[in-house]
Amino acid sequence: MEFPKPPSLPSNPLLSLSTFFHRLGSELGNRLHHTNRLAAKFAAGFSHSAISHHRPLFASVSQPKAAVAATATLSPEQVAKTLVGTAVYTVSNSNNEFVLISDPNGAKSIGLLCFRLEDAEAFLAQVRLRRRELRSNAKVVPITLDQVYSLKVEGIAFRFLPDPIQIKNALELKASDIKSGFDGVPVFQSDLLVVRKKNKRFLPIYFNKEDIEKELSKVSRASRGPGVSQHIMVGSLEDVLKKMEMSERNSGWDDLIFIPPGKSHSQHIQDVVKV
Repeated sequence: MEFPKPPSLPSNPLLSLSTFFHRLGSELGNRLHHTNRLAAKFAAGFSHSAISHHRPLFASVSQPKAAVAATATLSPEQVAKTLVGTAVYTVSNSNNEFVLISDPNGAKSIGLLCFRLEDAEAFLAQVRLRRRELRSNAKVVPITLDQVYSLKVEGIAFRFLPDPIQIKNALELKASDIKSGFDGVPVFQSDLLVVRKKNKRFLPIYFNKEDIEKELSKVSRASRGPGVSQHIMVGSLEDVLKKMEMSERNSGWDDLIFIPPGKSHSQHIQDVVKV
């Protein structure tokens, strides 16, 4: 399948859609805001004694590696490789170009990337409603995160619309810090899940809390049942990628590998990594 590409646009692209983002917000943005609010309210209902105290985000990542000299930062290609296999959804036109929307300030145009197909379909419905010329030509298309990252490096701006269920899950894990909400796409990691194949170390990062809970149930009895959450750390995809971009090779951050929703880490590593 051909991946969508950034459109060839004149200056001030899609300026006529300066209010489109706000209208879209009533359909999608407000949905996410409502989810955040409900999740925060849900998390607020936990007693303090029931809240797990988690270690710093991805504490196991920065373990020093003996006898290895870190001489350079990770390249964009190395970062993109960790994202292979995970699809998000957007809307394209008949030329297979992204349908862009203006940000709230109208300063630039961005592509909207949805982690759920149903949210992309809602986006498509709004596009067809607001843009007559796209009513019969627009469509929902998948694009993998490594492709998105490569376009980001080229200067194309995107905004992610996370799965609201995972926002809720992230807020539950951060129940002691719910006032600040959750910013970004939630990702989940555990120190109990470290994979070694030959001379390579992998730290699986999950987009779905349910997937990491399933993996944890296989590795330790202590990580089963109600106490499983104490073994899970949560962060945002955006922050993790920034840290990877700033990290040196062999620092531990190059061990990360992002696991597509619904897939096991063993299956994904076997599919995409040459060992």
